[in-house]
Amino acid sequence: MTNIPATGRSQRVTIRLMAIQVLVLSLLLTLGGRLWYLQIRNGEEYEDQANGNHVQQVIEPAVRGAILDARGVPLADNETRLVVSASRTALMKMDDDGAAVLTRLAGVLGMDPKEVRNRVRLCDSETPKPCWNGSPYQPIPITDEATARQALQIRERQEDFPGISAEPTAVRRYAAPGGATTSQVLGYLSPVTDEEIQQAEDSKSPFLRTDQIGRSGIERTYDKELRGQAGVRRYQVDKLGRVIGEAEGQPGISGSTLVTSIDSRVQAIAERELQKAMVEARKQWDRNTERQYEADAGAIVVMEAKTGRVVAMASNPDYDPNVWVGGINEKQYKKLTGKSANYPLLNRAIQGQAAPGSIFKVIPTAAAVNAGYSFKGPYNCSSSYAIGGQVFKNFESQSHGGISLGQALEVSCDTVFYRLAHEQWLRDGGNNPKKNAKDWFYKTAHQFGLGEETGIDLPNEVSGRVPDRQWKRDFWRANKDAWCKYGKKDGDYVQRLSYENCLEGMKMRAGDSVNFSIGQGDTLVTPIQMAVIYGAIANGGTLYDPLIGKAVISPDGKTVTPIKPKSHGKLPIDKKTFKEMDEALAGVATRGTAAWRFVGWPQDKIPMHAKTGTAEVYGKQTTSWFATYTKDYTIVMTISQGGTGSGASAPAVRAVYNALYGVAEDGTINPKKALLAKPQKALPKISADGTVLGP
Repeated sequence: MTNIPATGRSQRVTIRLMAIQVLVLSLLLTLGGRLWYLQIRNGEEYEDQANGNHVQQVIEPAVRGAILDARGVPLADNETRLVVSASRTALMKMDDDGAAVLTRLAGVLGMDPKEVRNRVRLCDSETPKPCWNGSPYQPIPITDEATARQALQIRERQEDFPGISAEPTAVRRYAAPGGATTSQVLGYLSPVTDEEIQQAEDSKSPFLRTDQIGRSGIERTYDKELRGQAGVRRYQVDKLGRVIGEAEGQPGISGSTLVTSIDSRVQAIAERELQKAMVEARKQWDRNTERQYEADAGAIVVMEAKTGRVVAMASNPDYDPNVWVGGINEKQYKKLTGKSANYPLLNRAIQGQAAPGSIFKVIPTAAAVNAGYSFKGPYNCSSSYAIGGQVFKNFESQSHGGISLGQALEVSCDTVFYRLAHEQWLRDGGNNPKKNAKDWFYKTAHQFGLGEETGIDLPNEVSGRVPDRQWKRDFWRANKDAWCKYGKKDGDYVQRLSYENCLEGMKMRAGDSVNFSIGQGDTLVTPIQMAVIYGAIANGGTLYDPLIGKAVISPDGKTVTPIKPKSHGKLPIDKKTFKEMDEALAGVATRGTAAWRFVGWPQDKIPMHAKTGTAEVYGKQTTSWFATYTKDYTIVMTISQGGTGSGASAPAVRAVYNALYGVAEDGTINPKKALLAKPQKALPKISADGTVLGP
């Protein structure tokens, strides 16, 4: 064996180490070069590819909560329908903005191409209805009444229908149980707008682009509770649109169930009787105008006297709220908003304002007593009452001699209230009012809640009008220029009136006060206001906020949030006057102006109280009013241009009472036929899956 010197071995090790170092350095240079190539030279290309990977959100709309009547019967719920929708974003990318696709779609659906195009155009200040007022990025429903065959054609021919989808979807259904449409009370839905989305961004209940929100009725008032919260599924998608993973999503929460105080059986009868009364009124001859009554609108309210809960509320003309589901067409929209149909979207129970006529007389009765007059009188019920050169006549110029305030209510004597109002006007200074004028009649009207909203849980309630001194001054300032321009001292009636108003329209004149005392002149009330007042007389004086919502039940049925009645005041009447007024209103039903409509009523078992009203309206026929109460309920009804209170409205009110208590025409009571002899207190039970189990 040959021995290698130590120095030789050391040299070889050094050479190998150097070779390894060169190799490592080469690898590092190669890797660095590649990294430079990827990150610097081709960095933008790969960054673009990486940016192509993104997260897509798929919104899963929440199921809107049901609206139930007091017994658990659905007034509004949801059903699955085949909905055909269009993606406006996809259509706008086409050369013709999707016109050809929409025309082919109209052919498959059997619709007018113009109507289909109108449904996908966006709403703005110049675009006529119908149009899409929701987000332009949300699929726009074309119809929710597609057949399975139509949906199959669209799906199998996607090359002919790009941007068009046909999917089973849960849509709103207004059930109308027993024919009770309850339209103005329920309201309707429409898509949320971009503006609403922006306004709600910082709120605790922001909107999603797919949301449908309540636009009127209790759908609007309780929208937050009913809407629920949409679910969101998030997918990781590459730039080619391929799903490469699923990100964390957000499960949806169904809307809560709203239980109302409406009884659909009573509601159906109220709607039917209101319609029947209006049809019957149109057959009657108006001697004043020498033509038949028009009876162009009406309303009826049935309310629990001791709580203010609304059992039924009908307004006529009405409509089918289902026309809004899936989008409304141009013809339907014009019908709902046009003058020819007399604006059926209006809820005349809370938005219809009219002079109340003699049902108002409970207010000046209380005012007179509070001003120091005796309830027992006597007061002269003459056939007429003169102030200066103006004569104010009693209804049909009847005279009853000296009577009490109670009898004045029974026979509805105008001249008793004329005298009282005129005397009080003189005490307050007449045309030169005292600084501390008492204004008992106007003050009492405000204390009864008039001139203000009742607080009902429905949107857009109006407040009516109490034409007191402040209103007179404000109204004169607003109209003075027009009156002075149009008025003539020796012109026709309207011109002479304008001339007088120009000079003295700010003053409370004697004629204003006497007209106010019988619910005429510039006085305006709504049916719900008068229902609250007569309900307060029935319950001993409490003015309740009318309520339709009764409870909100969570989606799983475990949490029940009651909606409790609230009051907003007390009537300014002492116990003695309450008793006397109560007896007088019972007399109206047994021997007064409404007695002929309550022949055979079991007064000894179910005491009935009533007040008739016939209000004059300049340029129109008289307005019919009828206000009533028992110990359980108050019912107020009105018909515009319908005639007298006892003639036009009373039969319908009697029919509703008959149904409530199971009273036959001969006065016998059948408890088995009584729909609601006592107000419903128990709430319906809801299972964990949302099924109604019954009351």
